[in-house]
Amino acid sequence: MATKIDYYESLEVSRTASGDELKKAFRKQAMRYHPDRNPGDDAAEQKFKEINEAYDVLKDEQKRAAYDQYGHAAFDGGMGGMGGGGGFGGFGAGGLGDIFDQMFGDMMGGRRGGGRRTGADVQVQVEISLTEAFSGVTKSVEVRTRVACESCHGSGSADAGGGSTTCATCHGAGKVRAQQGFFLVERPCPTCHGSGRTVRNPCKVCQGTGTQAKTETLQIEIPAGVEDGTRIRMAGRGEAGGEGVQPGDLYVHVSVLSHDIFQRDGANIYCRVPLRMTQAALGTEVEVPVIDGSRTRVRIPAGTQTGETFRLRGKGFSVLRSSARGDMYIQVSVETPHHLTKRQRELLEEFEKEAGDDHAKASPENSGFFAKVRDFFEGR
Repeated sequence: MATKIDYYESLEVSRTASGDELKKAFRKQAMRYHPDRNPGDDAAEQKFKEINEAYDVLKDEQKRAAYDQYGHAAFDGGMGGMGGGGGFGGFGAGGLGDIFDQMFGDMMGGRRGGGRRTGADVQVQVEISLTEAFSGVTKSVEVRTRVACESCHGSGSADAGGGSTTCATCHGAGKVRAQQGFFLVERPCPTCHGSGRTVRNPCKVCQGTGTQAKTETLQIEIPAGVEDGTRIRMAGRGEAGGEGVQPGDLYVHVSVLSHDIFQRDGANIYCRVPLRMTQAALGTEVEVPVIDGSRTRVRIPAGTQTGETFRLRGKGFSVLRSSARGDMYIQVSVETPHHLTKRQRELLEEFEKEAGDDHAKASPENSGFFAKVRDFFEGR
C-alpha cells in the first residue's frame, strides 16, 4: 500500500495553521492542480485528489484533532479496529466517529443524540463556476447509495407479512459495547444492524438487510451567494438503514472554481484592469464587466497610478439568503510600453527633456524617493 503524504505537507501549511490559512492554501493548490487546468496530467489529478482529501479532514476541528493525535490511522482502520468500516470519515461506521458522537454529539448539535438510529450519511462534491455561485444553480449529481429493497419493501423478510425475532446478539438493544483502550465504544449491532430484530426468512435480494445498492440522480439546489467549501445538508437523503431505521443525510460539499476576470472576497468582487501609460496619464473611461452579466463604465482621472482602486457600490457578489450585494472594486495596473517604434522612442525622449526641472511635480513619488537616497548617502 502506498504511503500517504502528510496532510499538512499536501497543503503546504504548518501544523499550527489557522482555519483561514488552511482555506487560502487549499484554494491556491486547488487552482494550481485542478484537472481543467491540467488536462491529461495524471500526476496533477492525483495531487488534486490528495489536497481535497487533506482539506476535508483539516477543516473539520474534530477530524483535525484526531489526525493530529493518530495520523492517517485515525481514518483507515489502523488503530486496532477504531476505524471501523470506512474509518472516522465514514459516518455511522463506528470507531472514532462514534467516540466523538458520544462525547460531543449533543453539544455540537450531532444528529445521533438521544440514541436515534439512522442509516449512513453520504457525501458528494459539486464543482460550480463563480457566476453560478453568484446566481445560484441546480446541479444533477449521481450518488451511489443504499435504498429500501424493492423486493421486500425494506422489511428484509421474504415473507409477505414480514417476520422477525429478537436479535440474539444484542438482545433487542440494537447496539453492542466494546472496550477499546480507555474508551468504552458503543456501536450498532453487527448482526441486526441496529434494528434489534433478526429476520426468520431473509429476503434473497437484500439478504435480510432491507436495503440494496443503487445509483440515484439527485437535483441539488445550490443557493446564490454560496462560498467555496460550503457544506449543504439534505436531511434524509442519505443511505436507507432498513426497517425501522431512518435514512441518513446527504452532505454536498461545494467547490467554487476560480474565474479569469474576477476575484471574490466574501461579498466583494475585485477586477484588475490594466491601463496603457497614456490612458493613466491623460485620463480615460473604460467599460468593465459585472458578475451579473451586465457592463458598466468607469471614469479614470488623469494621473492615475498603479494600485489605485475605484469602488462600484452594489455591483459585487450576492449575499447568501439575502437580496443584498457587496461592492465591486476596480484595481488599476499601469502598463509600461515596450517594443517601441523609433518615432515612439523619440517622442518619449522629447517628453523626458521637456519635463526638465518639473520632474518633481510630474512624478513626485519618483523624485521623493531619490531625494531620500541622496540624503542617505550624504548622511553616511
